[in-house]
Amino acid sequence: MEVSHDFTKSLPKVELHAHLTGSITRECLHDIWLERSQEHLDRGLGDPLDVLKVDECHYDVVSFFPLFTSYIYELVNTLPSVVHSTDAVLHDFAADGVCYLELRTTPRISAYFSKEQYVETVLDCISRYNKTQDAMHTFLILSIDRRNTAAEAASTIDLAIKYQDRGIVGVDLCGNPSHPLDMDMLDHEFSRAKRAGLKLTLHFAETPPSSSRAELEGLLAMEPDRLGHVIHVPEDIKDAIAARGIGLELCLSCNVLAKLTTGGFKEHHFREWNLRAGKVVAVLCTDDVGVFLSPLSKEYHLAAKYFSLKADDLLDMCDASPVIFGGQDERARIKQKIAIYRINRDVSY
Repeated sequence: MEVSHDFTKSLPKVELHAHLTGSITRECLHDIWLERSQEHLDRGLGDPLDVLKVDECHYDVVSFFPLFTSYIYELVNTLPSVVHSTDAVLHDFAADGVCYLELRTTPRISAYFSKEQYVETVLDCISRYNKTQDAMHTFLILSIDRRNTAAEAASTIDLAIKYQDRGIVGVDLCGNPSHPLDMDMLDHEFSRAKRAGLKLTLHFAETPPSSSRAELEGLLAMEPDRLGHVIHVPEDIKDAIAARGIGLELCLSCNVLAKLTTGGFKEHHFREWNLRAGKVVAVLCTDDVGVFLSPLSKEYHLAAKYFSLKADDLLDMCDASPVIFGGQDERARIKQKIAIYRINRDVSY
């Protein structure tokens, strides 16, 4: 029997590659825009329902990043709007059946808040949400942007270390993949984070310009715990990734709709990595659900459709516990959630 959307929504899923700002829906942004317009603080920005049209969600790597710097960051630039959007993102992931969530965000500054105030506010939202329900546990990853200066990168690691006891579990490398990297600076800062006990995940081989052998080998030398996207990867480096058992964060809709891959969903590299099951843990993720309009339940449904996966296969895929950053108690909790689901529901769809 064909796997249904209701089934994939009901699964106890794990989300490990969700950018906070990219996960804000157009409807939530519209609500913020209305509030800002009434206060005459909309900065002349258009209504998100007009700017972010559903039939124009196929952003490419050129048009994608300006959407944030020129629009979303300008709209969500007060602490109340950060609270509003973060609360909405948490609710949306929980409503989609996610039982464990690692959000990631780059500390940013506006006329109304400092980077530290921004991080504190996001952590407050996560803490409040974690206390009000037990269906989904959420943790935070702070990201260094490829464009960051050494001082900016250092400040991100400082914040990650400072607020580690409030739910920051790792650090990330993200940003426009066309921008060159300062490998020595990144190695220094990520080494500092790892010494403090933080985990490391990296956007990896996202586009051809960010997939030179020098870059890929340099990033692997930083001993990441997980890698995101892993699209343009030579065979020997694939073998090295598998040999190390590095966790993978794979994003179907983002890669296909942003034209980071060729051949559509059927040719997505998830198929290849899934065949290496047992050597690597490949986790389906959303990346930017607010932009690409594909919640995690839809990503699971797409995987079932294009890779001939059955209900039991999808339930097995939910167990990303070996590569989460939340610790042993959270690993045990995920396994328990899956075991209870398996007992309570007939998965022979």
